[in-house]
Amino acid sequence: MNKPVENHKRSITKSVTFRIVVIISDLLIATAVTHRYDLAIGVVIATNLGSTILYYLHERVWAKIKWGIAA
Repeated sequence: MNKPVENHKRSITKSVTFRIVVIISDLLIATAVTHRYDLAIGVVIATNLGSTILYYLHERVWAKIKWGIAA
C-alpha cells in the first residue's frame, strides 16, 4: 500500500496561499494600529517574509513525522 507523500511543490503552494491570507489580515491590523500605510507595509513585508520561510520549513519537518498518520 502506498503512503501519501506531500511533495515540495504542494508545500510551497500551501505556504504561498496561506501567506496571502495572513498578509491581508496583517496589513489591515497594522494600518488600523499605526494609521500609516508606509509603516504598515514595511512591517507586513518583514514579518511575513520570515514567517513564510519558517512555515515552509515547519511543513517539511512535519511531512517526515509519522505520528498521527493512519496507515
